[in-house]
Amino acid sequence: MKKFLTLLLLAVFSLSASAEFRWGPTAGVNFNNFYWKQPLLESSMSTGFQAGIMGEIMIPGIGFGIDMAARYNMHGASVNLGDHYVWSVDGYENQTFRLHALDIPVHLRFKWTRMDGFEKYVAPFAFVGPVFSFNLSQSKCDAIEHPAGSIGVEFGVGGEFIEHIQLAVSYQLGATYDLRTVKLDNLSARSSSWNINIAYLF
Repeated sequence: MKKFLTLLLLAVFSLSASAEFRWGPTAGVNFNNFYWKQPLLESSMSTGFQAGIMGEIMIPGIGFGIDMAARYNMHGASVNLGDHYVWSVDGYENQTFRLHALDIPVHLRFKWTRMDGFEKYVAPFAFVGPVFSFNLSQSKCDAIEHPAGSIGVEFGVGGEFIEHIQLAVSYQLGATYDLRTVKLDNLSARSSSWNINIAYLF
């Protein structure tokens, strides 16, 4: 067992030493909605955007690697507070909530690179992993409170073109809540979004 673990560690270190690291700017759009813990409130999808820096570490020959990013993310959705007496009595109306956050996704990635040279022009990839989100600011509404941050899970597919440009489509589902009503402290909502991102890696 010790010999096996030693060989495994040596293999990991040798592969890591030969791994290729690239980085570059990334930007995209998102289509976000809120899913409430209880079906009292309803939300409708809203469009936002995101931008930042991403990096990719790939192990040559096997197609596996890791990508990570630091990106500003503006997302939100429209919520029908004004349709319910518990909030309309205090003067609250239906409104769109905007959340501004710093997102740090960390994905396990597989890129298909064995296509007899065609991967130099197009190389498909898939990825999955957690997203750690830190709230920076949000729409002002005393009926709603927000945590300092949240965690989500993101998975998606995409393609790399001419070895530099990456286009990806992903779905992100919140594992923890993004907002919660003050009056009904058990009524919280998670974010759910479809994302389209483009990146240029040097």
